[in-house]
Amino acid sequence: MTDLVVIVPSRGRPEAAADLMDAAAWDNGRWLYAEPLFVVDRADPRLREYRKVLRPAELHAPESTTMVEALNAAAAFLLSRDEPPFAIGFMGDDHRPRTPGWARLYLDALREMGTGIVYGNDLLQGERIPTQVAMTADIVRALGYMAPPSLTHLFVDNFWKDLGEAAGCLRYLPDVVVEHMHPVAGKADWDEGHRRVNAPEMYQRDAAGYAAYRRMKLPVAVEKVRQLRAAHV
Repeated sequence: MTDLVVIVPSRGRPEAAADLMDAAAWDNGRWLYAEPLFVVDRADPRLREYRKVLRPAELHAPESTTMVEALNAAAAFLLSRDEPPFAIGFMGDDHRPRTPGWARLYLDALREMGTGIVYGNDLLQGERIPTQVAMTADIVRALGYMAPPSLTHLFVDNFWKDLGEAAGCLRYLPDVVVEHMHPVAGKADWDEGHRRVNAPEMYQRDAAGYAAYRRMKLPVAVEKVRQLRAAHV
């Protein structure tokens, strides 16, 4: 079992999955120090195309309707393995690792912390928010989710930063570049998927959902992670 598994929710973009695999691969076509797990809804009309560019172990196809559902379903699947990974990561299918050894650098930082969350420089948000992330699996196990189930797609990165900062276990690695090829940065076209998840109504719904979570449930999550951290002191 690889120590870091990176979950990549994707919908209708098998060509993006192929590009991400190429960007993160080394000379034998496999990721080094990490495994990818692309999560594609089993009802996706392009699922067969995903199966052409990914190995069976790199594809998970649960029934899910949102990015957060897909992410949490995949995280639960990983934790249910006989040998769960030490750390679980997230990338969008529009992220591209650029720094050689990026996964090893993530793992080095996480092992040093014992319990923690790390993220690199996406060349768009930088330190401001972790649009891609890796965290020790004990955090996901303690919370029961990787992202608040009340969210759909947005504000997940805000959650990771708020949780890590409040619990004292967040680390930004500015020299580890995981480029975000987002239309906002002019690095991709606004396809149907990008338009859908960035629509004003989705922003408003997730903004309200995260405001409620932050007020009522974030303090409990922070305390759970602080207790995990205390075990490593």
